[in-house]
Amino acid sequence: MGCLPTNLELMRQLNRTTLFFLVFLSFCVGVPCLVAQSASAPTPDTSDQAKRQAALTLFSQGKRLEALPLLEELVQKSPEDAELLVALAASLIEHAATLTDQDAAAKERFRARDLVQKGWALGNTSPLAENLRQLLGELPASGALKFSDNPAVEQVMDAGEAAFARRDFDEALKDYARALELEPTNYTAALFTANTYDKLNQFAKAGEWYERAARLDPNVETAYRYYADMLAKQGDMVKARAMLIHAAVAEPYNKIVWREIRAFAVINHTAFNIVYAGIPLVRADSPKQVQDLSSAWLTYYAVKKDWQKGSRFQKQLPQEPEYRHSLAEEAEAVNATIKVLEKLKEDKKTTELVTNDPIASLLLKMNQAGLIDAYVLFSLGDDGIAKDYPVYRAKNRERLEAYMDKFVMPDVSNQHSSVSPQPK
Repeated sequence: MGCLPTNLELMRQLNRTTLFFLVFLSFCVGVPCLVAQSASAPTPDTSDQAKRQAALTLFSQGKRLEALPLLEELVQKSPEDAELLVALAASLIEHAATLTDQDAAAKERFRARDLVQKGWALGNTSPLAENLRQLLGELPASGALKFSDNPAVEQVMDAGEAAFARRDFDEALKDYARALELEPTNYTAALFTANTYDKLNQFAKAGEWYERAARLDPNVETAYRYYADMLAKQGDMVKARAMLIHAAVAEPYNKIVWREIRAFAVINHTAFNIVYAGIPLVRADSPKQVQDLSSAWLTYYAVKKDWQKGSRFQKQLPQEPEYRHSLAEEAEAVNATIKVLEKLKEDKKTTELVTNDPIASLLLKMNQAGLIDAYVLFSLGDDGIAKDYPVYRAKNRERLEAYMDKFVMPDVSNQHSSVSPQPK
């Protein structure tokens, strides 16, 4: 399979102007937010204002190489303009793809990283700045982007990306097709083929290729997310929602996925649910409501304490060299808590205590749906628990999707919105 480190998305993060990105920008008055000056930037003269608007209009149209010389000139005059800094960084990344000298290309990417960091420090926390900051922070020491371990595939992919950056989309498609001839399982080539058709407004072909990329590696989120962008721009919010669910299940700990979900909710005038049932600590001075259900909450911490002694962990996970927080520990603690809550609910004296408690009610609802493990993995997934995710996902993808569908993602239809099947 072709290589797809996260930083490979640098080109596509810039070359595609997502619906979600545009909607966030549209909250500003006049031209998009990138055209609105940073509060820290000096006020330019009339001619510079015109150049600024021209540069950022080109940028918002995806014409980054055309915008680049204007942005360079403007940043020289206004080095504290946070919006210009991020736009220049994005344009430099695109320009780097056109360079045959890989050292020169790496220098441009490193310069872009510094510009984004400066823009961030000056207050540009836009979705584009957030994503670039994450992706550029993951650049390898060489600054190079690797598409394949096969040098021949690498060469044609480089050519395709250079053509794409020049907006020569027909040539880019030829190069990606050649890459797939050489390496039929190259995820990146399939993804970029889809994205190029998307750019050409050939949406049916783009959809076929996004699905092909997803089949090549269902555990990479990018194809699902790009497909969601395209569907949302076409107004198919139900299917876009389904693709974002697939993206979250593919990579639940990738912050870019959650920024996109947040943006999806915004454009649909709603919000996604942050699901968290924080088990209260029981102390002598705890509120009465906590004391009333103390037997349940104390059970949770008792189980965790037992695990943290070490012997329980070694017995359950003998292959692990040392203790870590795990899905097995957290699920057992939560399930033990739920058993106590169920008994309390059956008792007429304590039924209302349980039904009126939001934490207890949420836990019981998730348990009834059979989704406690999914809740633990998504909402409590620290570095330790995250190690259990790939194995669980391999056997329980439908459960993870059901959790996202029922508890996290907003419903964007008048009728019940269910997850559409994963591309096959």
